[in-house]
Amino acid sequence: MIDRYHTPVLFNESVEALNLKPDSVVVDVTYGGGGHSKGILKRLGKSGVLLAFDQDEDALANQMQDERLIFVNANFRFLINFVKYYELDGEVDAIFADLGVSSHQFDTAERGFSIRTDAKLDMRMNQDASLNAHTVVNSYPENELLRIFRMYADLGNAARKVVTTICRERNQRSIDTTSQLVDLIENLVPHKKRNQFMAQVFQAIRIEVNDEVGALMDFLEQSEKVLKKGGRLVVISYHSVEDRLVKNFMRSGNFEGEFEKDMYGVVEKPFDMISRKPIVPTDEEIENNPRARSAKLRIAVKL
Repeated sequence: MIDRYHTPVLFNESVEALNLKPDSVVVDVTYGGGGHSKGILKRLGKSGVLLAFDQDEDALANQMQDERLIFVNANFRFLINFVKYYELDGEVDAIFADLGVSSHQFDTAERGFSIRTDAKLDMRMNQDASLNAHTVVNSYPENELLRIFRMYADLGNAARKVVTTICRERNQRSIDTTSQLVDLIENLVPHKKRNQFMAQVFQAIRIEVNDEVGALMDFLEQSEKVLKKGGRLVVISYHSVEDRLVKNFMRSGNFEGEFEKDMYGVVEKPFDMISRKPIVPTDEEIENNPRARSAKLRIAVKL
C-alpha cells in the first residue's frame, strides 16, 4: 500500500538529516503513504513519538499500526494546536515536511491534479474544502487569475495570454474538465514546451486552491515555536516559490530573507542552516522516480 501510494523522495538523506535518537519526538507534517514516516519509526525506540499530519482522507488508509504513531487528519498549518493538544509542547526534536502533491494524488484521475487524464476540475488536497479548481478557473476575476499565474508559475509573458484565453472561453461556456483546460491553452506555446507549460498552469491553480503558500508560511512560523533548541527542521520543496520561502525563513527567520539585528548590531535569527545549497536527488534517483527531479532538501537547526 505505502509504496504504491507514493515513492518517498530523498528518503535516506531526509531521515538522516533529522538526527534522530531513540527517544526523539518527531513531527512528519506530510504523511501521505507513510514512506518517510516508516523510516523515522525505524530510527525511534519504544519511547519515541511520531506525530503525523495529512489533510487528505485517502492517507487514512495508510496508517501504520504502531503505538508510537499519532495520526492527525488535518492541514499542517494547525501544527501548534495539535502539538499542544497531545501535550508535546516544548518536546519536539525534529520536524519533517515533503511539500507538494503525492504520487497517489497525481495518479488518481478523478482528483484532477494531472494534465494526462480527463477529470472534473478539482485539485483539492482536502476533499472537504469548499474552494476547487473549477471555481478558480470559472469565477476568479481576471486580475486575480493573472496574479496566481504570475506568482505561482513561471509563464513569463504567456501568463496574460492564458488569462485572456480562459476569460474569453468562460464567457461562452463553462470550463468543467482538465481536458477542456488543456485543449484550450496548450497551443499558446511551442509543442516541445507543452508539457512543462501545462504543468505550471495546473501547479498555479493547485497552489491557489489549497492555499499552499499561506499554509507553508503558517507552518514554518509555528515550527520555530515548537522545536526544542538544537532541534532539526527538514523540508523538501518542489518549486521556486516554496523553496524561496523555506530558504529565507531558515536563513533569517522571515520570508524576505532580511536579517534583523538587536540594539548592539548582533544578527538575530532562530535557525542555523546546515548548508547554503540544498541537497538534490542523484541522477539514479531521478531515473527511478522522475517526480524527484525538482526536489530540494534544506536543513536547519533551531538556535
